[in-house]
Amino acid sequence: MDEARLQELVDRVVLDMGAAFGAATVVLGDRLGLWRAMAGAGPLSPGELARRTGTHERLVAEWLAAQAAAGYVSYDDGAYTLSEEQATVFADDSSPVFMTGLAEVISSVHRDEAKIVEAYRGDKGLAWTDHDQALFSGTERFFRPGYAANLPTAWIPALGGVQDRLAEGARVADVGCGHGASTLVMAQAYPASRFTGFDYHGASIARARELAEQAGVADRVSFDTAGADDYPGTGYDLVCLFDSLHDMGHPAAVLRHIRSTLAPDGTVLLVEPFAHGRLPDDLNPVGRLFFNASATVCVPNAISQGGAEALGAQAGEDRLFEVAGQAGFTRMRQAAVTPFNLVLELKP
Repeated sequence: MDEARLQELVDRVVLDMGAAFGAATVVLGDRLGLWRAMAGAGPLSPGELARRTGTHERLVAEWLAAQAAAGYVSYDDGAYTLSEEQATVFADDSSPVFMTGLAEVISSVHRDEAKIVEAYRGDKGLAWTDHDQALFSGTERFFRPGYAANLPTAWIPALGGVQDRLAEGARVADVGCGHGASTLVMAQAYPASRFTGFDYHGASIARARELAEQAGVADRVSFDTAGADDYPGTGYDLVCLFDSLHDMGHPAAVLRHIRSTLAPDGTVLLVEPFAHGRLPDDLNPVGRLFFNASATVCVPNAISQGGAEALGAQAGEDRLFEVAGQAGFTRMRQAAVTPFNLVLELKP
């Protein structure tokens, strides 16, 4: 045994286990309003933060020390400060680098541990709809800021002719919309167009309708409970799938149905997690995040739908284009890319 390599591994595991605990305390700070109370407040003692939030001073002191050890807050002479950068990550849910939603997603996996174990020991998988509520709310909070930052400014403008059609008035379907974060971002950016979000999870559709009312766009946005392979309507100018195709049991069948609902010159906007699509190129921090999500959420869901070839969250561009080709798409290209996203354009 190589003692140096052993120690390196132990050190890495200690770091990772601290981070795993940290995800739980990040969510705790969100639920208790600790992050928001610290944002812009300057240095605070544990007692001051506890009084601001109606929480237990001794417990808050321990929470603050844990965040300081992680570098999530700054410590100096008995007081703790949430810097502008730290507040952008933990306290501002409109920031494109807001990470508290991701911590909430991770918390849902721990709550669903027994269900995931059962999925691994059987052949029925674990449906998205059977997960803890934290998965649904966390997914919305994690992805929404990125969609708001990128969709109207970069991703839609990168599609051939789509932005002009949306500005003039187009029909858009958002398939696998969840709570409708992406749908609402587009509706706010393109008020002349009409949008319909589809998802097979009824509770998510109900929440999406509430959010549309709150956003003041319910006059041009509707949400309906429907599957990705049988949602109604035809003649859509744009059909979108945001980080959802890889969760589906029969992705080629889904894309085949989508193609049948497109207008003759319609476009599909397919956004998927960034991946090279091959090992060992995806064995990196981003791949680690997505492989873990895929192992606990995405692939179990695809299997629950009878998927014989679940894509997983690290399918990569070549595999996605292969599936799109099976569905009858003939024009496919990468429209944009970020460290976390592949943005693909599909046309019949």
